[in-house]
Amino acid sequence: MRKFLLVLSVLSASASTGALAQQNQPRSGTDAEQKACTRDVQKLCRTLMDQGDLVVLSCLKENRPKISKACNDVLVSHGQ
Repeated sequence: MRKFLLVLSVLSASASTGALAQQNQPRSGTDAEQKACTRDVQKLCRTLMDQGDLVVLSCLKENRPKISKACNDVLVSHGQ
């Protein structure tokens, strides 16, 4: 779960250049965003969680046809 939160941090930080204007806000994603992708990360990317945030993000993107609509919406909303 900790790695998943870091993945959402990467998503939030890389979403757009507008993120720089919001430096004082946490970048771990909202509770709803975390909940949207938790099951997908556990189901599809569990074995990669110890390999770093970008690897897990890549896993989600590679498995895009298999992830839930809610998680896909989170990725899209963060420019992924």
